[in-house]
Amino acid sequence: MQALLDVILPVFLVIGAGYGASWRGWLTQDAIDGIMAFASNIAIPALLFKAISSLELGGAFDPWILISFYAGSLTCFFIGLFAARHLFHRPWEDSVAIGFCCLFANSVMLGLAVTERAFGTGAALEANYMIVALHSPFCYGIGITAMEIARARGTPARALPGKVLRAMFRNALVIGITLGVLANLANLSLPTPANTALNMIVTAALPAALFGTGGVLYRYRPDGDLRVIAMICTCALIIHPSIAWTIGSLTGISTNAFRSVVLTASMAPGINTYIFANMYGVARRVAASSVLIATSLSVVSVWFWLSVLP
Repeated sequence: MQALLDVILPVFLVIGAGYGASWRGWLTQDAIDGIMAFASNIAIPALLFKAISSLELGGAFDPWILISFYAGSLTCFFIGLFAARHLFHRPWEDSVAIGFCCLFANSVMLGLAVTERAFGTGAALEANYMIVALHSPFCYGIGITAMEIARARGTPARALPGKVLRAMFRNALVIGITLGVLANLANLSLPTPANTALNMIVTAALPAALFGTGGVLYRYRPDGDLRVIAMICTCALIIHPSIAWTIGSLTGISTNAFRSVVLTASMAPGINTYIFANMYGVARRVAASSVLIATSLSVVSVWFWLSVLP
């Protein structure tokens, strides 16, 4: 029990510090936005670039790692999409945003932080970086495609791929991942001063992201839509990791990979779910409230998954 608390509590205490600083007015919302802009647009893309550019892609790659994680992710998207439309009678645009909340786990700000605290760095995080390398392109590709289809209403189908690609490659995470893959394939390395500077930025990435997330969560406190939010929490915290556990067990992926897959799948929806909803102006309250409530509940759910992992 104490070991699990030592892993989980520091992560959520940093989130709580950001929440408390925003609640007490020690930091303005503009300051919180600045922290999140630094984390989301600079520090975390830098972290992903560095990790993926130095990752042994050939040695670490196992397609079952990705299948174990993304099968559950995609299943939860469709559960959220069709439940929102047919069970909760939301418009199709709202339903896509709600499905995106079920799809997009917080694989970086929480997933990397918790896995690193629990199992260390190096080989323990290789599967995390494999998942993260595809996470934003996969999730935004699914979400943007579904939203553009929902909004098309007569728009020529040939215009859809261009819209999706433009939206994806304006995303800083996708840019950082893409540059990391290119640097890896070309076997490029940075000069020592540049690499040292990059390391300084990377060191700040997760603490800044966690602290800023706490501040953002204070702004978007729960308000209504509790049945929809409960469905999102069930998908994110129970269904997704259960599917990942089942497929990972059946396919015999390595212990390190299994831990990474299940833990990452058990994370609450990331703040990108609100960014996606805000981008289209739909279901913003549901997205923000889901992030807050699921992140709070994940203190318990992550403890559970950690306790049963090998």
